[in-house]
Amino acid sequence: MATLPNPLPKLAANPSGRSLGLRLPAGALVDTTDEGVWHEPLLWCADGRALPGGWAALEPARRAGLLPVVLETGDGHGGPGRWELMPGEVSYPGDHDAEEVLAEYWEDHAAEDAPWPGPAEPVGPGRDPDTAAGDLVDTLLEDGGPLKEPRLALVPARRSADIPAAIGWTGPANHEGDTARLSAVLRSWEDRFGIRLVTLGFDHLMLSVAMPPTTPGAAEAVAAEHFAFCPDNIHQGADPTLRAYARHQVLSQPVWHFWWD
Repeated sequence: MATLPNPLPKLAANPSGRSLGLRLPAGALVDTTDEGVWHEPLLWCADGRALPGGWAALEPARRAGLLPVVLETGDGHGGPGRWELMPGEVSYPGDHDAEEVLAEYWEDHAAEDAPWPGPAEPVGPGRDPDTAAGDLVDTLLEDGGPLKEPRLALVPARRSADIPAAIGWTGPANHEGDTARLSAVLRSWEDRFGIRLVTLGFDHLMLSVAMPPTTPGAAEAVAAEHFAFCPDNIHQGADPTLRAYARHQVLSQPVWHFWWD
């Protein structure tokens, strides 16, 4: 996978991050993969529980080529060192066309007489995507929030959408073996809906959405993309129809959540 120069090795000698212009809490570099020890760190992960304000404190890391994400480590699978990461099996997101990827997934999982409806129209203008992401993270990290043992992490990546591919994440392995194809779709959603990847677990991810669809028709068009991207979202819902999913999970919703069995 084509990447930017990885600044994480500098943290091995200076864990505080001062060499990168950062002030990091205690944490550790992760280079453990399903294929053995990787030749360079894949990410940095904080030791302590993530708290509101922590995401904003990591904003200066962007200038060093590191992007923040919250890892959920208490869902029974532990931290990223136990996630069976496989960076050697991942291609580059920019080598894939998002519409072609979604159309292929749709053909694999939709009813035989249901033609691919095509991509949803972009929404805009809206909130600043990075501001929306930071606000959502602070809400998720409040006392009583939904995340189990959340940890702040930094990943060397060009854009938020590339984070799963950059670490060789295998959460959707039963749906897609090359996570870069999913990152290609996330890139398209960045451009059209202002999404940012805010949380990542062993087999699930959460996106902030700065510009969600605001009409039922637009929401159903996006729901079709969600179905192609992650069929379990619809199949395992209380009402497994695209219309119901669009109404409850997409229409004007500032967060999208995906999980794979």
